[in-house]
Amino acid sequence: MEPSPLEHVDENWQRALVVVAHPDDVEFGAAAAVARWTGQGKEVVYCMVTSGEAGIDAMHPDEARRVREAEEIESARIVGVDVVEFLGLPDGIVEYGVPLRREICAVIRRHRPEILVTGNFHDTWGGSTPNQPDHIAVGRATLDAAGDAGNRWIFTEQLTDGLQPWGDVRQVWAAGSPQAGHAADITDTFDRGVASLEAHRAYIDGLGWENFDPAEMLEGQSRPAGSRLGVTHATTFEVHSRTWGD
Repeated sequence: MEPSPLEHVDENWQRALVVVAHPDDVEFGAAAAVARWTGQGKEVVYCMVTSGEAGIDAMHPDEARRVREAEEIESARIVGVDVVEFLGLPDGIVEYGVPLRREICAVIRRHRPEILVTGNFHDTWGGSTPNQPDHIAVGRATLDAAGDAGNRWIFTEQLTDGLQPWGDVRQVWAAGSPQAGHAADITDTFDRGVASLEAHRAYIDGLGWENFDPAEMLEGQSRPAGSRLGVTHATTFEVHSRTWGD
């Protein structure tokens, strides 16, 4: 059966917040879309829930934290993102629940985005390959924190020094979801997405991927998605509306 066509995501917005579990999560798929949006003059902020310090077997977590944060800041710069926050939760053992919702809610209230972008939070990537637990926890918590942020009676301790509730998150987009029905055209920014992934050299080398080709890997995702969108390259998103009637 032919894959169903994808719809263009709504790009009528100015501020987005990207919340993912690890450095490199954005770069393995969505960074080229971020480059598209910053090129349109939109403001995009990154929030990494962990610093990926448990991701390199041969490197002590204290060193890996420093290296991976630096790589993420550089990869963000390549696609036009100037602000990267690290929440510092422990890599590999992030748990879904109220404490995680609280952390993400505070970030939403500070940055006041119209669009939230996170990663796939389903149990698998669409087949038998299981998703990583941190991805699932962070994605689910981000979806829920979008509602928490607008309710002044949830996490009231955050509402000090002028910080106010923020209930204007219009949509939450899960990049790379197996249930994606929307996409962004990244034909013109594909190469910047590749460069952004290449900036994670220590992490890629630490995985032992000697023959890993970032362009080839990303093309394997972006060309089929592009075909469904009617363009050369695309990044897919599962869109969750936060407004009534959509």
